Amino acid sequence: MKVSIIQAAPVYYDLMGSLHKLEGLLAAAAAQASELVVFGECWLSGYPAWLDYCPGAALWNDSATKEVYAQMYTNSLVLGSSAERSLGALCQQYGVWMVIGVNEAVEQGPGQGTLYNSLLTYGPDGERYQHHRKLMPTYTEKLVYGLGEGDGLSSIQMPQAKLGSLICWEHWMPLTRQVMHDSGEDLHVAVWPTVHDLHQLASRHYAFEGKCFVLAAGQLLQVKDLPATLQLPDELATQPEHYLLRGGSGIIGPDSNWLVEPVFEKEEIVSAELDLTILPGERMYLDVSGHYQRPDVFDFRLKNQKNP
Repeated sequence: MKVSIIQAAPVYYDLMGSLHKLEGLLAAAAAQASELVVFGECWLSGYPAWLDYCPGAALWNDSATKEVYAQMYTNSLVLGSSAERSLGALCQQYGVWMVIGVNEAVEQGPGQGTLYNSLLTYGPDGERYQHHRKLMPTYTEKLVYGLGEGDGLSSIQMPQAKLGSLICWEHWMPLTRQVMHDSGEDLHVAVWPTVHDLHQLASRHYAFEGKCFVLAAGQLLQVKDLPATLQLPDELATQPEHYLLRGGSGIIGPDSNWLVEPVFEKEEIVSAELDLTILPGERMYLDVSGHYQRPDVFDFRLKNQKNP
């Protein structure tokens, strides 16, 4: 099975511009016979790295921050909208499965006005098969994102394999990992802002623990792409080409070794052919959801409901 990670920057906080770019990238991956195509965390339409790099961005009642948040919200994806439906239509057009990170806006009903850091999975029939909201926004992310729910913690059945996904620091949450392992993943998508050393460690550990292939997807963001209304620190103001998010996308086998080493600071389609037939053999000596689990000792369940 051929899989691909799209390591390319979106058009930052421009939903329609990003969708246009996505179509070209999806077409390019499909032309390489990729069956599964992955876009990184918050790819539509940009990870809020300004929270960590721009002084004053997290200050109370800062007018520039409010302006940027409004732009972020306006250019986020609403489930059921024409923009969201176009994602399924593109997957159907190009005959691929796709996992993509999005800023998800809720315009009405429970959670109205909230943004979520979400992952969406679509099939080649154009249907959305998975919707997962990040359970716990990480540190400064709490300023812009709501808390996710447990109902997206499961794998889906593709023709060849079971596919699951998690967002960023969810890979440091032991119980979250276990519920995903229990769902029988063969392929796992791990999306990060950038796949630096610790994120590589978490991704490789996940592959070994879960005995699955892991696609570790990173984002790209340069200083020049940050919103112009935000103040930059002096050391960045003179370096518009500097990468704040460096990518680092790579593909890992179930033995934790790299099938494709991380790629940094360039746009690239990171691809690999996966031999799914090796998975049963890899699970011979470690299967944390099977013969290496002790249900007589541990009792584990998922409270699988949405927040009120």
